[in-house]
Amino acid sequence: MSAPQGTTSGLRYPSNKKTIYDRNLNRSKNAELSRAAFAYLFVEMISYAQKRVKGIADLEKRLNTQGYPLGLRLLDLLLTRTANPLSSIRPTRILPLLQFIAQTLWRHLFGRPADALERSESDPGQYMLYDNEPLVNQYISTPREMSQLNCAAYVAGIIEGVCDGAGFATEGVTAHSVGGESEGGDKTEREMWPGRTVFLIQFKKEVLEREEIMGRGGG
Repeated sequence: MSAPQGTTSGLRYPSNKKTIYDRNLNRSKNAELSRAAFAYLFVEMISYAQKRVKGIADLEKRLNTQGYPLGLRLLDLLLTRTANPLSSIRPTRILPLLQFIAQTLWRHLFGRPADALERSESDPGQYMLYDNEPLVNQYISTPREMSQLNCAAYVAGIIEGVCDGAGFATEGVTAHSVGGESEGGDKTEREMWPGRTVFLIQFKKEVLEREEIMGRGGG
């Protein structure tokens, strides 16, 4: 079918002939998105992900999968904005990478840094990043039978995408509720931050081996 007379098929360009690709990367760096708009879009995304899932674990896995490609793209965007010509562009060690996630990535997504970053005492390859009030959980109302659902699985997918994109392969990144009525941790903190979430980041063996080699070499 041919296009109607006076129109052209394919993409339409603005009158100034510029598209989003002509926009300076730093132009919208500090722009704020309406929380109401975010809440509406995120709830719709969850509703879409909820179709044909077999349970909470399956739903969280789908949310994680949806966040993963965003993490890959955000890594390149944020490194381009913050790159120092006198320094290495990408993190080469685990701690600088996690600090980049806890500071730069978190500020970009949520307007503030993450609340804590820890290394597991029992597993040298596992790190824990804490958010006391995950934005993605503030507008979600779940039925009692889905009380264990943590929609921050979407953010876990973003973290996993950043790690993989930077060359730090993981066994997976998962989100777990540690506030409110959950078990473990300090009771006062759980009561103060009922929505507190910990993101468990488990790096693969080869990443830990590379970290050890670079540590011996002072890299």
